[in-house]
Amino acid sequence: MESYSLTNKEQTKADRLKQKEISECGTIPEHIAIIMDGNGRWAKGKGNVRVYGHKAGVDSVRDITEACAQLGVKYLTLYAFSTENWGRPSNEVNALIKLLVHTLRTEADKLHENNIKLSTIGQIERFPNRCQEELLDAIQLTKDNDRMQLCLALSYSGRWDITEAVKKMGEKIKNGELDPEEIDDKLIDEHLSTARIPDPDLIIRTSGEYRLSNFLLWQLAYSELFITNTFWPEFRRDELYQAILSFQLRERRYGKIDKGHTGSFTNKIINHITS
Repeated sequence: MESYSLTNKEQTKADRLKQKEISECGTIPEHIAIIMDGNGRWAKGKGNVRVYGHKAGVDSVRDITEACAQLGVKYLTLYAFSTENWGRPSNEVNALIKLLVHTLRTEADKLHENNIKLSTIGQIERFPNRCQEELLDAIQLTKDNDRMQLCLALSYSGRWDITEAVKKMGEKIKNGELDPEEIDDKLIDEHLSTARIPDPDLIIRTSGEYRLSNFLLWQLAYSELFITNTFWPEFRRDELYQAILSFQLRERRYGKIDKGHTGSFTNKIINHITS
């Protein structure tokens, strides 16, 4: 397994062994999407302001990105800033934007050195010019990298994504470029902001909330869900491993008949989870 580090911290032998066991247990999700929730509540629980939680959450982003790349995950999508987040107090929004700019500036070279491609989905034009410039510079720097694609959902909502797709198709119908009878699932996929990214295999939500929060509503139709009570600033690779092992236990039927598991395969994974 290739070495990889965004943090300049050497991977331990025990962690390498754990990743090897996970890889041998079953299929590694090609695409993992994460709703990074609980920064504010985590900070409040420690007697700090909400922004403190957002800053601490950056360490989780580094560790999870690193672990996913080491495991061979090809796409990692992080719900970093929703359309609804614009409604938060202005001081928190401004702090989040400054944190995003700082993080992009400090992490872009490390992503590039480790062959990670950065991309975004969402209404990027709503961010201040300086933020857009940092984002576009990082995207341009890493555009040819192919080890893993890190996609940041920024000023994003699932309803916005679907609405924009409908508008694009409506414009083509208006211009005589599209027959309404030609519209199917595949065509809708092609008009979403994620057109060049496969649908997530696994969706993880931190903080224990049981909702999608307007994230990838079309794309998550058959994704496997993993919900943890852990707040995002404390979510690290060990919990990521539990989520992947849970994913490997499941048979993805897509509405079809259960083909069944082999007992030895299932028992093998259970032994890894409980060990």
